[in-house]
Amino acid sequence: MATPSPSPTPQQPVRLVPQVEEPAKGPLAGDPAMVGLPSFLVGAVTVGMVLIGVVPATPFGPQAGAAMPIVLAAAVGMFLATIWAARIGESAVAGISGIVGGFLLSYALLVLGLVHNWFGIAPTAIADTQKVFLISWIAIVSMLLVATLRLPAGFTFLFAIVDVALILNLLGIIQNSANLTKAAGWVMMGVAAIVAYLFASSASHATGGKEFPLGPPILHA
Repeated sequence: MATPSPSPTPQQPVRLVPQVEEPAKGPLAGDPAMVGLPSFLVGAVTVGMVLIGVVPATPFGPQAGAAMPIVLAAAVGMFLATIWAARIGESAVAGISGIVGGFLLSYALLVLGLVHNWFGIAPTAIADTQKVFLISWIAIVSMLLVATLRLPAGFTFLFAIVDVALILNLLGIIQNSANLTKAAGWVMMGVAAIVAYLFASSASHATGGKEFPLGPPILHA
C-alpha cells in the first residue's frame, strides 16, 4: 500500500509554480564623470565667452542672457552627475558635481535676474551684487581646492585655476577694468581645456583604455 504524502504545514506551503529567485540588487554602476565633465566643459566655455565679450557687449548685458540656457543645461547635467555619484557611493564626486552645478545655476539666475530686473536691484547696486556673488563663490571654491589635496593633482590644479578666474573677475568689477574681466574669461577657457583633458581620460577608461596621467596627490596621508 502506498504511503500517503504528508500534508503541507504552514511552514511548508504548497507551491503551484517553482519559486523564481529575485535578481540580486546592487548599486548602480558606471562613471558619473561621463555626464558631469562635459556639462562642466560647456558651462566653462559659455561663461568664458561671456566674460571675454564674444557674446555680449558687457559681462551682464542683454546679449549675455541669450547664453544662459546653455549654462542652465550644464547645471542640470551636473546635478544628474551628482545624483548618479551619490547613488553609487562616490561622495567626493557627488560633492564636486553638486558645487559646480550650484555655481552654474546661480550664475545663470543672477545674469537673467539682472537683465530682466527680477530682483528689483537698482542699477547703482549691480556692481555690489556681483561682488557678493563672486566673493561667496571664491570662498566655496577655495574650500573645494583644499578638499581636493588628497585627489590627483589635476583636480587641485583645476580648482586653483577656477579660483584665479573668479578673483580676476572680482578685480575687474572693483576696478571697472574690461581687461581684467576679459583675462578672467581667458582663464576660464583654460579651465575648459583642463576639463576636456579630464573628460578624455574618463572616456578612454570607459571605452576600455587607460586613464590619462593626472599627477600624484599633494597630500598622501
